[in-house]
Amino acid sequence: MRRFLPKSLLGQMLLSVALALLVAQGLSGLLLFRAEERRRETGLINNLAFQLVSDPRIDYRAGDGEDGRPSRTRRLRIERALTSPLMSDEVSDDDREERLQEVLTEQGVEIEELVVLVRPVARDPYINEGAQRRPREGWDPEGRVVLAGLKRASEDQWLVARVPLGGPEPRSYSGLITQTLVLYFVLVGGLAFLLRRITRPLAALTERMERFAQTREASGQLEPTGPSDTRRLIAAHNAMEARIAALIDEKDVMLGAIGHDLKTPLAALRVRIESVEDDAERDRMAATIEDITSSLDDILSLARVGRPSDPLERTELSALVDSVVEEFEDMGKDVTLGTTNRVAMPLRATWLRRALRNLVSNAVRYGERARVSVTREDGDAVIRIEDDGPGIPTQDLTAMLEPFTRGEASRNRETGGAGLGLTLARAIAEQHGGTLTLSNRKDASNKVEGLIAELRLPLS
Repeated sequence: MRRFLPKSLLGQMLLSVALALLVAQGLSGLLLFRAEERRRETGLINNLAFQLVSDPRIDYRAGDGEDGRPSRTRRLRIERALTSPLMSDEVSDDDREERLQEVLTEQGVEIEELVVLVRPVARDPYINEGAQRRPREGWDPEGRVVLAGLKRASEDQWLVARVPLGGPEPRSYSGLITQTLVLYFVLVGGLAFLLRRITRPLAALTERMERFAQTREASGQLEPTGPSDTRRLIAAHNAMEARIAALIDEKDVMLGAIGHDLKTPLAALRVRIESVEDDAERDRMAATIEDITSSLDDILSLARVGRPSDPLERTELSALVDSVVEEFEDMGKDVTLGTTNRVAMPLRATWLRRALRNLVSNAVRYGERARVSVTREDGDAVIRIEDDGPGIPTQDLTAMLEPFTRGEASRNRETGGAGLGLTLARAIAEQHGGTLTLSNRKDASNKVEGLIAELRLPLS
């Protein structure tokens, strides 16, 4: 049901108003129908009462001509009978009978017996036999007729009146239909125009926010348009956007300075330790410098991933994954490529290759071996890296993606580094509009057999 509902604010508002108007007009139509029914029933009862009270031998005017004189006369539809008109297989209409009795009593008629019933015209003997005082014209053979039989006090004859029982007149609802169409045109049309003035700037603002989230560029800000509230919102967003861009620029300048100021003395220190005569001590010092340099590179990369300078290029994902697997195979690592589907999509290959290297390195480091696969699932390209390690406690799976978080407490580069590899991989996945998730691989007995890192990238 939800998938058929409009998703935009404009569509939902128009649908709500249209449904509310439909319900209101439906209630109006119901009330009009009930009023029309009451009017028809009142006219029917009054017609029967008029025939029963009037002298049936007197003609009456059926309509006036253009000159004011009677155009024609008709004999009253009345019948005199010695018995009740109610047949053995018929049932009296108690409701109409009660109302007709009230009208006749108000007219001073002394009622001994009264019966009202509904009968098909085809079953009425008086109509079908063509009595002398009852013209056949005007009766629908397929219709029904309401009969009222009256026996006055001190009289031995029944007076039987008949009125055709018709349905509601279509013209009674033409006004309501016309009114509904006019209301829809004026109200819904006017509301659509008003909402369009509100939603158009909001849609443009949404597109601008999505573009800024991807590029972090402050250029191309929107001109405030629409109602005053919307204009204030756009102006406030422009100011916030400019402030964010300025902060990001300050951060880039600061990180660039830090990278330059730290790497230069580290390089000089690396040269100076060559004069250390103790080989073991020199190697430890060199490893420490490399550790600091690698951590610095990870920190700078994590800071820059939000504002990539290289454009998206259409890349064969399976070929890129295969090249990363070959790199580890050349280093003698136990890394294998499993199921692969050919997937071509826009990527920043350099960044994604770095994310894959981090994930595969973690799998090899903690799980001894890695199995990599590339598949298509629900409109996404999915890269899975599985290992045979001890896994991660369930409560720590989400925390492992945070900066400087590791599965063991040491900071030894050989056992895991500074804890930025998974954070950087997640940031690169989000840079491409995707996600990175970790889960434990378990056997039939629910025993952990390894870890699964799943990198999911949208194809569209």
